[in-house]
Amino acid sequence: MAAREKKQKTFEYHWGSGYIAEEAQVETPWDIPTLQLMKYTEGDAAGQLVVRFCHYSFEGRFRRSPLMLSEEAIDDMRLALRTTPELRDLLRRLLDDPESDA
Repeated sequence: MAAREKKQKTFEYHWGSGYIAEEAQVETPWDIPTLQLMKYTEGDAAGQLVVRFCHYSFEGRFRRSPLMLSEEAIDDMRLALRTTPELRDLLRRLLDDPESDA
């Protein structure tokens, strides 16, 4: 039996729509914390890249509450980000200090 392909996740907001280009997830006892690289392909935001910090239930439902990561989950997420090079590079920019490059 052939493995089923994962269906590409899409999103739509009033300012634009697109797809999830990369996603890093870890499983915790409570939920599935997720970091997503969102690529807008249509609307006013077309061409934009956005990082979404979110989480899912074990049933796969998107949760509309703040993402919280334990110390252990942060370590696990770092490992999961190894499979998402574009997302990982954007997240590095959060920590880079442009003043130290001067």
